[in-house]
Amino acid sequence: MIAHSLLTFCNLPTVKTLTLFLAALAFASTANADWLQFRGPQGNGYIDGNQNLPIELSENTIAWKVALPGRGIGSPLIVGDRVYLTAASGPEQKQLHVLCFSAVDGKPLWQRNFWATGRTMCHNKTCVAAPTPASDGERIYALWSSNDLICLDLDGNLIWTRGLTLDYPNASNSLGMASSPIVADGTLVAQIENDSESFAAGFDLLTGANRWKIDRPKAANWTSPVPMKSGEQVVVALQSSKGILGVLPATGSEIFNYAKGASTIPSSAADGDTLFVPSNGLTAINPGESGGDPTELWNESAQRPGTASPLIIGDTVYIINGAGVLSATSRKTGELAWKDEKGDPLKGVRLKGPFSGSPVASGNGHLYIFNEQGVGQCVNLSGDQGKIVSEIDLEETILGTPSISDDALYIRSDGHLWKFATKP
Repeated sequence: MIAHSLLTFCNLPTVKTLTLFLAALAFASTANADWLQFRGPQGNGYIDGNQNLPIELSENTIAWKVALPGRGIGSPLIVGDRVYLTAASGPEQKQLHVLCFSAVDGKPLWQRNFWATGRTMCHNKTCVAAPTPASDGERIYALWSSNDLICLDLDGNLIWTRGLTLDYPNASNSLGMASSPIVADGTLVAQIENDSESFAAGFDLLTGANRWKIDRPKAANWTSPVPMKSGEQVVVALQSSKGILGVLPATGSEIFNYAKGASTIPSSAADGDTLFVPSNGLTAINPGESGGDPTELWNESAQRPGTASPLIIGDTVYIINGAGVLSATSRKTGELAWKDEKGDPLKGVRLKGPFSGSPVASGNGHLYIFNEQGVGQCVNLSGDQGKIVSEIDLEETILGTPSISDDALYIRSDGHLWKFATKP
């Protein structure tokens, strides 16, 4: 496509040619941005571009669906024209799967199977393939509740594997693990937090060896690490019931510590150097450039996320509370952003819940979320208040979070992987 455009541009004046070519590259980069970790590029549920993402969720916009060999909650990753995800199967979910499909037509490209080396016990509602894998664009890093950590290249060739239970035999909890790893500053960061041998670690991308390991609060925790900025540094925010610990991903060195407690289910979300924490409702903090205790910008006790993590779009933070009400909050003040005709604040829009996954959004001004019964909902965010504009019932259990890439929405149910896209 770009090569064809270059041939066309060769007949234009030089300055105009360069301008149009750079614009084409920028558009291509935006439209085809990859989804490489839980909740997207920034870990906050939002990805730019994708203006042609369908707002009609219906049979007309299901591009394809494919059957899966086992259960999973982790979101799909999209790298180029391929979709990757994990699953677990068998009576005790001891068979672990890494799957790769064509993003174009859903055709299975490869499947790799492994045996779990750690405990596969978990609550009936969740499953062993609960964490979302991560990618650096060259490799896939898959983590399961059994604490098996496996690295493959994009063609499915095994690079390395770690059975973390062999090194840390007490690192588990009876309900199952769900924290998703991320790649930050050339390091794979994971939280293996539980009631017993609780820790967070940074792993070398090429070997899987520990670059660092730190002890963490001994309490069950299902939140995921979040990348953010502290001055010019990339920092990973580690959330637990004790609060937020900010560390350098390459070394594990502490940068800041917010010690006022936080949720152990919905994760925080960051935009730049501001972190929005499910703590005493919703709290915005800024670590500053010097580290130490972060600055608390505001706290709104009434804005309390349920299971879903906050979503950040521009100047607005969106949360879904335990009752399934979607509300919009000013990222600068914490005040409700939606107003009625008189200018009075509106509490929000009631969605069809309950939800285990989190909302996602892109540059088309709409939010997407699927409830536990498999009902997908698309919400227009452009007005004075959100409005549900379409919904579809996939009639399968969905406990995960959607992914977005190249004007398409991906969601996995208990039995299938689905792609929604506007048909030509």
